[in-house]
Amino acid sequence: MSDPQNTFNQEFSKQETGQCPDMLDAKLWDNPCPFTFRINYLALLYNTPLYSWIQDTLGLKRPEYVVLYSLALADGGSARDISRTSGFPKNTLSRAINRLELMGLIGARTRAPGGGRKQALHLSEKGWALIHQTRPVFEAQEKRMLRTLSDGERQMLSELMSKVVLAAQDWAGELPPEAMPETTDAKEEKTQ
Repeated sequence: MSDPQNTFNQEFSKQETGQCPDMLDAKLWDNPCPFTFRINYLALLYNTPLYSWIQDTLGLKRPEYVVLYSLALADGGSARDISRTSGFPKNTLSRAINRLELMGLIGARTRAPGGGRKQALHLSEKGWALIHQTRPVFEAQEKRMLRTLSDGERQMLSELMSKVVLAAQDWAGELPPEAMPETTDAKEEKTQ
């Protein structure tokens, strides 16, 4: 077993001599959660400049644009549908939808098929014009991100990622109980 102080001294001396550890290499190859790092890293590199551009040029916040983009893909979707497929909470999307309605980017809500309280949302002509103006930039950024892959590799990546996304309902929303540390209360109960 290595001595923590000795390990610290070795790491500190690496930094002093300019031999800093390469953080990207460490996160790619020495990471106990390499898959999630890769997804988060790429998502941030992709999303950050795009949503900054949307905010700066159109004055729209990310949840607002996500609503528009979602409806461009699935016209007539509901706030619940958008929440389930974007990860944004319903209250955040409710504020976004109200603002988009006031801006004239979404038309009047209609009752969704199937009854209940679910309301179908539709882009207005102004909303469609905004999507037609902005979507090419999102598409071009994705092409740039994936240009290092062959057509076959892009297809394989797409299929594998889709498989993981579709299986997310089996694990998302809760932490794995078997990996959770025991709480003090649980330890006390076991000893009594």
